[in-house]
Amino acid sequence: MKVALIGDIHANLPALEAVLEHARLQGAEAIWNVGDFVGYGAFPDQVVRRLRKVAQLNIIGNYDLKVLKVKKKAQQWKEKKAPEKWLAFQWAYEHLSKKSRKFLRSLPEQIPLQIEGHTVLLVHGSPASIDEHLVPSTPEQRLMELARLAGVEVVVCGHSHVPFVRRVAGTWFVNTGSVGRPDDGDPRACYAVMRASPEEVEFTHYRVPYDVERAAQAIREAGLPEDFARMVLEGKNLTAVQNHP
Repeated sequence: MKVALIGDIHANLPALEAVLEHARLQGAEAIWNVGDFVGYGAFPDQVVRRLRKVAQLNIIGNYDLKVLKVKKKAQQWKEKKAPEKWLAFQWAYEHLSKKSRKFLRSLPEQIPLQIEGHTVLLVHGSPASIDEHLVPSTPEQRLMELARLAGVEVVVCGHSHVPFVRRVAGTWFVNTGSVGRPDDGDPRACYAVMRASPEEVEFTHYRVPYDVERAAQAIREAGLPEDFARMVLEGKNLTAVQNHP
């Protein structure tokens, strides 16, 4: 069975559309999404609605959780967060329908499952925390601890926006990379395909070109900061963009 592993779409509909089409051409039979539907991009509601229809499995990301807390945390975040970050949370919340907010609130933080006899855990950050970043340089000792905690053959994660595959203590750790907001200087969308058979599991990452100009222009037309458009165009996070005007 082939499964498309996606995450960190961050309201980038053009990138999501390109990845879904690419996954279809690879013969993917299911879509599993590890969260962060929204944030910084111009299409929060469209992304949620699309994934609600096409993804067989969805979990919530840390950014999604923050956006859902906008009303409760408004005063605190206005005072403490950088203006651009507060704006991104607020704008995403205001441009989600009530139905989409309800759907996001219904999602779990983790999903354990089996495929072709293999045990899998979907998480956003790590098996220990939705906010933990797993990257290619994460110490092996830490991955061993997480492997023991998870107790599965495959951990699928996102959050760090850095694609990788590592095997530690008999557990595969697969970071999907980011569909809509890569941070590694490559603006192409990123996702992975898992090929599972009773004998083994294999993983391949893909970088998918898409209309980044459309995504950037939509951000501008929404009245969002130019730095948000640059994030998409340059494949960098907000801090990197702001430090190199």
